[in-house]
Amino acid sequence: MQETISIFNINRKIYLDLLHHFNLEQLNKIPEGFNNNIIWNIAHIVATQQILLYQLSGTKCSVTQDFILKYKKGTKPEAPVNELELEQIKTFLASTTQALDTDYKNSAFGTYQPYTTSQGFKLTSIQDAIAFNNYHEGMHLGIILSLRKFV
Repeated sequence: MQETISIFNINRKIYLDLLHHFNLEQLNKIPEGFNNNIIWNIAHIVATQQILLYQLSGTKCSVTQDFILKYKKGTKPEAPVNELELEQIKTFLASTTQALDTDYKNSAFGTYQPYTTSQGFKLTSIQDAIAFNNYHEGMHLGIILSLRKFV
């Protein structure tokens, strides 16, 4: 499991690095043919990680419920993210990475509520959720790499 969490940590470093390569206008741009932008994808992976790992295990989330509702599956950018929101996203991106390391080592996760993803993956444990979350974050990294060509 430590290797799976290590992959998660590396993924998150890639996301943080990406944020430093774009200005706010580029992060907020929704190119023609897309329904979201770079910053939405990054905030979405944070919200999804909190739902899959924390909410489904009955464990307190590290981000606000408002943040989760704004960026969960089925949402899209409603307005441009401003500098303050960008800093919050950066903070959540880093803090949720550190929290997972600590929470997993301390066995902080409760009983996992089984969940089947829209892709058909059956998650029955926190270990399943962490592994699937890596897949999900990798998928959104691919989307961001496509988006960056158009911003």
